[in-house]
Amino acid sequence: MEYVTGCDSQHEKRPDDPRGSALSPSQRLLPEHAGPAAPLSVAARLGTDGRFTGRGVVAAFLDSGFYAHSDLTQPVNRILDYVNLVGGPSGIEALTRPDVSSWHGMMTSVVAGGNGLLSGGRYSSLAPEMGLVLVKVGQAARIRHDDITTGIEWVLENRERHGIRVLNISCGGDHEASYLVDRLSRAAEDAVREGIVVVCAVGNQGERPGYVVPPASTPAVISVGGLNDFGDPALGRLLPYRSSFGPTVDGLQKPELITLADFLAAPILPGTPTAREAELLTRLDAAPDSELSAIISENLGVFGPLDGLEGKQPYLIRQVVAAGLHDGLVIDENYKRVDGTSFAAPIVTSIVAQMLEANPTLGPGEVKRILLRTAERVPGIELERQGWGVVRPEAAVEAALQAR
Repeated sequence: MEYVTGCDSQHEKRPDDPRGSALSPSQRLLPEHAGPAAPLSVAARLGTDGRFTGRGVVAAFLDSGFYAHSDLTQPVNRILDYVNLVGGPSGIEALTRPDVSSWHGMMTSVVAGGNGLLSGGRYSSLAPEMGLVLVKVGQAARIRHDDITTGIEWVLENRERHGIRVLNISCGGDHEASYLVDRLSRAAEDAVREGIVVVCAVGNQGERPGYVVPPASTPAVISVGGLNDFGDPALGRLLPYRSSFGPTVDGLQKPELITLADFLAAPILPGTPTAREAELLTRLDAAPDSELSAIISENLGVFGPLDGLEGKQPYLIRQVVAAGLHDGLVIDENYKRVDGTSFAAPIVTSIVAQMLEANPTLGPGEVKRILLRTAERVPGIELERQGWGVVRPEAAVEAALQAR
């Protein structure tokens, strides 16, 4: 999954296609080893304290764009505000029209705060009652360093109006910079000083040790890297994700924490070619052999490899459908599998929301200390790649309660 940065848009994909960056050959898995077609939920893989759902806690999100997905708006619309800081309409009503920049922020916000409505609750986040403020600071291809700064400044100016306690930033600046002189880093530090817990994705440049850009490189924020459990911890396979890691230009070790960054379920942007493909492939996968040709003829042009297969043997059609589902990472007509530290950070944001619901008196420093203290090191992963280790939601919430 692409981590949206000012300088890292090397992965040319269809704008509505959230597959993002391809794994390197050494990381790519053969289909028979690709893990569960429908990965387990975050709660099933990490554990969660079911008493706390983020109720009463508001998190802001900076990203390239957003969409008012059903997992955030039904049965209660929990999107409190939407502002476009790079040109275009603001206001929640603007979120009903998806565009090419909507998918990344839609996915990050749903991973953090979605209630799993379209999955019957299966893919609920850890904070399904959290309130959200969505701030657009870029486009699909690029988010600029200075625009992220402007987004943080907007959050600071509006934090009291919306009661913002957490800020999720699943994007990064244009370049490495010292937090001592960098304006973006200073803005992130200001947000923490003003009582906002700032959670940042550290990026997906693990092949380039030492490359961490602001705001994740800022000391006061919580920088999050990734872990790959192949969708089910019972498989007993825990590997590092290709997260960026320090030291930063200031000699700081990042990330501080890791969590799930692969085999994650996220919503497909409605009304897009990807959504139509997923709906068709899922329908064909469930249909009896006798209906396959008729369904294809009704949907010519939706998924190119199927065109021309009308009347062909069912086994041939099913081979193409299976390949389409696998290659498109399709879970069902509403969700697909995604990866990236862009989604690891929202998982930590949802845990922070649980902690603040459990103990609203916690400040950003206390939240960070608890998360680090309750994290658990993963054997076999280098310390510089995992920091204090993998987050443990239940332990963090329990520690938050005890800190009252």
